[in-house]
Amino acid sequence: MTAYQDDIEAIEALTQQHGSTWDAINPEHVARMRAQNRFRTGLEIAQYTADIMRRDMAEYDADSSAYTQSLGVWHGFIGQQKLISIKKHLKSTNKRYLYLSGWMVAALRSEFGPLPDQSMHEKTTVPALIGELYTFLRQADARELDLLFTRLDDARAAGDETAVEFIQSQIDNHETHVVPIIADIDAGFGNPEATYLLAKKMIEAGACAIQIENQVSDEKQCGHQDGKVTVPHEDFLAKINAVRYAFLELGIDNGIIVARTDSLGAGLTQKLAVSHHPGDLGDQYNSFLDVEEVSEAELSDGDVIMRREGKLLRPKRLASNLYQFRPGTGEDRVVLDCITSLQNGADLLWIETEKPHVEQIAGMVDRIREVVPDAKLVYNNSPSFNWTLNFRQQAYDLLAERGEDVTAYDRADLMNVEYDDTELARLADEKIRSFQRDGSARAGIFHHLITLPTYHTAALSTDDLAKGYFGDEGMLAYVRGVQRREIREGIATVKHQNMAGSDIGDTHKEYFAGDAALKAGGAHNTMNQFS
Repeated sequence: MTAYQDDIEAIEALTQQHGSTWDAINPEHVARMRAQNRFRTGLEIAQYTADIMRRDMAEYDADSSAYTQSLGVWHGFIGQQKLISIKKHLKSTNKRYLYLSGWMVAALRSEFGPLPDQSMHEKTTVPALIGELYTFLRQADARELDLLFTRLDDARAAGDETAVEFIQSQIDNHETHVVPIIADIDAGFGNPEATYLLAKKMIEAGACAIQIENQVSDEKQCGHQDGKVTVPHEDFLAKINAVRYAFLELGIDNGIIVARTDSLGAGLTQKLAVSHHPGDLGDQYNSFLDVEEVSEAELSDGDVIMRREGKLLRPKRLASNLYQFRPGTGEDRVVLDCITSLQNGADLLWIETEKPHVEQIAGMVDRIREVVPDAKLVYNNSPSFNWTLNFRQQAYDLLAERGEDVTAYDRADLMNVEYDDTELARLADEKIRSFQRDGSARAGIFHHLITLPTYHTAALSTDDLAKGYFGDEGMLAYVRGVQRREIREGIATVKHQNMAGSDIGDTHKEYFAGDAALKAGGAHNTMNQFS
């Protein structure tokens, strides 16, 4: 007995209890509507997807080739179409997630208009987008099941029992479009209480995984820009605890916290850490500061002084009242950040790097795993990297190390189109193609994401259409570049009325009003041209 059949039987019993007053209620129609509304709350989604992520994390621990992936999305429709495409091409959503990028929320969803990635957007926009994404994913379920129900009715009407059995099995084993979302809470949007309150809203909307970074909230910068300022570990751990309390309060006991460190590119701190004894966490944080030894006679009014091993040390303080770290300490600070986060409640790590280089990442992860053997990363395959240039430089260096002749290449000009059909370019492209596989095998990367790919694809496709439509091609630009491809490649949006729920609405009208239903999908609906 399947859940679908169980629902039919349960509703049949219920209608019998109510007698003739419920004669208009069709138990199978109710079962269909229940199947189309599998998830009734965001917390149900958060629990379901947390279970998925925990299972995937365990599978990765056993086999590093079982890594997971996502693309960043900034609208429910974009997320929906991504999952529909995954199911169409790959037949399963297994190990494919969504990423909610704070950068794209700031750039595309703020009421202030486009903003830089500096936590200036309304924080309520983040849980609102999580809710929107899951609304669209649940609608994708409803639409796909509605098409199956229509096929089931047609097969029954035709007396095709083989088709009926096959379609019923597809309904019974339907795979939902609802997948985990890793959601960006930036630096927590304030103090730990603010972080806790926002985390609750995100979880209630359906988030099973929350990513938080160790920058200060009021000076937060995009991870790939300059001027990043980190906080002492105790401050960051308080926010990790705040997120964990939010998960536990709401009953998502296995919610996932992704602790991101920006220390590799962050050379500043807003305040000194509190230290109670030599070698404690605060002392370790302060040990990376750029300091100068001074005598008591050299002190000036207003100086901030630390004492270490009997010496008086004056941290170098900038005009901004920020303190700077010693150059070259980034990787050591990253390792300490990661170990500390994992030892204090985080589940996954995120190391923001300045380039995509497997061995650089692996060098840090190797050190982390000496202390926490199952440490795993979420890694940003960022559009902020010039992937072509980075990997052509890596290929150039590799060829040079092998003793091969590289005099035909100018390392400073490797983006040149003249190199596109060369051995170096082909080697670089192969390294890009295998980056995720290699990074997961060598550098402990459990999850690969691209933070803002759909920002770029939306701009590129719009540019292609605008160039032709407003130029000499006119409507041919749309027909050849969009509609004809939609038809031939089976893109669901070619039937945009169906995609927007028109057929579901017709189905419901028939449920509610029977033969009296006024339906949109009749003979004069132009969508029939795409049948």
